Amino acid sequence: MSTATPRTAVARTAVVWVPDWPVLAALTAAGLEASRPAAVHDAHGILAASALARAQGVRRGMRRRQAQQACPELVLLAADDVRDVREFEPVAAATETVVAGLEVARPGLLLLPADGPARYHGSEEALAEALTGAVAQRTGHECHVGVADGILAAVLAAREQRVVPRGASRAFTDPRPLGDLLHAATVPGSAADVADLVDLWGRLGLRTFADLRALPPSDVETRFGALGAWAHRLARGEDLRPAARRRIEPDLAVGRELDPPAERVDTAAFVARSLAEELYELLVRGGVTCGRLRIEARAVDPVDGTVSELVRAWRCDDEAIGGLSAARLTDRVRWQLEGWLTSAALGRRGRRGRPGAGADDAEARPAPIVFLGLTAEEVVRAGAHQGGLWGASSGQDARALRALERVQGLLGGEQVLGVRLQGGRDARDRVQVAPWGDAAPPARPADRPWPGALPAPSPASVLPEPVDVVLLDPRGRPVAVDDRGGLRAPPATLVEPAAAPGPDGPGEQQRREVHQWAGPWLLDERWWSSAARRGAWLQVVLDDGRAALLASTGTGTTGWRLEALYD
Repeated sequence: MSTATPRTAVARTAVVWVPDWPVLAALTAAGLEASRPAAVHDAHGILAASALARAQGVRRGMRRRQAQQACPELVLLAADDVRDVREFEPVAAATETVVAGLEVARPGLLLLPADGPARYHGSEEALAEALTGAVAQRTGHECHVGVADGILAAVLAAREQRVVPRGASRAFTDPRPLGDLLHAATVPGSAADVADLVDLWGRLGLRTFADLRALPPSDVETRFGALGAWAHRLARGEDLRPAARRRIEPDLAVGRELDPPAERVDTAAFVARSLAEELYELLVRGGVTCGRLRIEARAVDPVDGTVSELVRAWRCDDEAIGGLSAARLTDRVRWQLEGWLTSAALGRRGRRGRPGAGADDAEARPAPIVFLGLTAEEVVRAGAHQGGLWGASSGQDARALRALERVQGLLGGEQVLGVRLQGGRDARDRVQVAPWGDAAPPARPADRPWPGALPAPSPASVLPEPVDVVLLDPRGRPVAVDDRGGLRAPPATLVEPAAAPGPDGPGEQQRREVHQWAGPWLLDERWWSSAARRGAWLQVVLDDGRAALLASTGTGTTGWRLEALYD
């Protein structure tokens, strides 16, 4: 008896596609009518063109001058990914009035589960009509809807505004050209790779999805990599995963006016506890948790009536999921109130004794708090966070985070700093010091190319301040870097400055032999500006076992600085 290999189940998928969305979003943001021929471009050429522009010969990939020659009245608009996403949100919101969950594949393209909504509306055709009507009524945009087995067939069906019967998706996609894979590319920047792969397959004689599907999956993955395996699986009518349902959870907020105002920490903490319990109840009732807790307070100075708005956001660590309780919320609010009220009292005490200081200043009383509010931000469904690969933490990390957060609450957000990597060429530039818990991206992205950067491995210890040293060759002459980027003589001795004077007199200079060295690596930054920096890096291993990083003060000079040490 033979058994057939079971085929991967493919869910019915609906696709909402707004044609020429980058152009439509640009026209909408600019306040222009959609009836004008328009195109979106970048520095390389035309990225997308409206139907009116295409009718007059404008094509993707054209240079701007060529496009304007084909259509003199063409409106050229700059590409903006952020604008495309922002303007597409009303379309996604309109779609969610019909289907509860959706996935934004890219701006202009939505993926939705079709089985349940189709049963609710009576048929897949009725679902398509409801989606089209909702988008048109709420946004004024025209959209196309397609339903089929799997993502690829549904995307292609949306371009033809049709519903492919269940089980007929393979017959629908097999005769189509492989160039249609471009319509299913959703990862930013992947369209060029897909186009190159389709061009290669065309030169190899593969023209349609049927031709690609006839090849063994293992051979395709071995020869064409992950991109080829992705395309082959779509050609077979199998999806990598079902459409991910988007569910945007709103922020949850509670607040209370304090009458009489709270001047003591324990009084404000009593109100904070009731607010924390109320917010926790809202989280539990909705089955959600939060990534950040924003604490807001409003204080009024009793002397001059000045109103102060105090806001601080606390990051909720991932391991608090399931452990985020009303008591923990109360602790965070109390710590923050202690910091606010204590700093306010110290500030008023600093004004004591000055001319015009009153009795309240003499007592160093803080400004009383008249309003307290808590907001749960970055709300997600409970259980959306996954634990560590090697099991749950034993609690040390969570306790350390709580200690840091409490110190931050007492001293202020800018007083507790963390270190993270950023882009740069030397050891100092690659380190960024930022407030603990600050989620802002680094000033210089570390994933960008940095020509002339110090090669790996990075030093283990960077000195607080560089130390001037002398580097000598075997004849005792200073070593310098020539204009070609090489050393004029090999280094033999490193002379470090004398130690601080002691009871026996001034210290002596330390001379260390150089056993090994590597480099130099030239550094030439901002040659066009007044902040230009030119020099070289050199790695040396000394006779005491230390490995050091030296930096020259410039080519042609004999000055060197000790910058960092290696383990």
